[in-house]
Amino acid sequence: MRWDTRPSPNHDARPAGITVDMVILHYTGMADEEAALQRLCDPEARVSAHWFVRESGEVVPLVDEDRRAWHAGVSSWAGRRDINACSVGIEIHNPGHDFGYPDFPARQIEAVIGLCREIVQRHPVPPHLVLGHSDVAPARKVDPGEKFPWQLLHENGVGHWVAPAPRTEGQVIGPGETGELVSALQGDLADYGYGILRDGIYDHATEQVVAAFQRHFRPSSVDGRADVSTRATLRRLLSAAAPRQIT
Repeated sequence: MRWDTRPSPNHDARPAGITVDMVILHYTGMADEEAALQRLCDPEARVSAHWFVRESGEVVPLVDEDRRAWHAGVSSWAGRRDINACSVGIEIHNPGHDFGYPDFPARQIEAVIGLCREIVQRHPVPPHLVLGHSDVAPARKVDPGEKFPWQLLHENGVGHWVAPAPRTEGQVIGPGETGELVSALQGDLADYGYGILRDGIYDHATEQVVAAFQRHFRPSSVDGRADVSTRATLRRLLSAAAPRQIT
């Protein structure tokens, strides 16, 4: 379902030679839907997205997909730093964690799925490059969050997903730990695409990346600690035709 176009002035030209091959999903994180839409169109805010999806399922175009919308901010994936340059950004209205974080309405998710399916027909976006804002900016963002139904998107042909490994007893690694197990975890996260150093030190940055991974792929518990389930789910993703570094 489409709604009236609400052009945002917050965009610029994509760099020459860049292929659009990513979709980044956000939530607005604002209590009022209309205020969120207005902010994305406010030149002083200097933020935007290509698309806005209302709770009702109405889809509002903001920026043409051939332009670079300003949605990802400081971000990275698989060595890329200008995520805005190579991505289509979708803002999904949800008040977010600061305002009670309600469930996403079914009609809204249906619209997101339909929109994503259209986008990946227009651009060469592989499943593993349909990502959340928290995936590409784990130190700053938590959206669209653990309530976002990534599995449902995958079942409808959008995004990369495997069944999370069951939560079982076993070694849990977390902040303050060091060693080969930490280094292996960091290496697996980096191989999938997350921006993380492979230094064998479970620092705060590693904790943030693990939490971002859990929000997307093991949402039943998000604590930033790499339990058996988290590590096994990551290995399942890497073995399920997932990429290593993107070139």
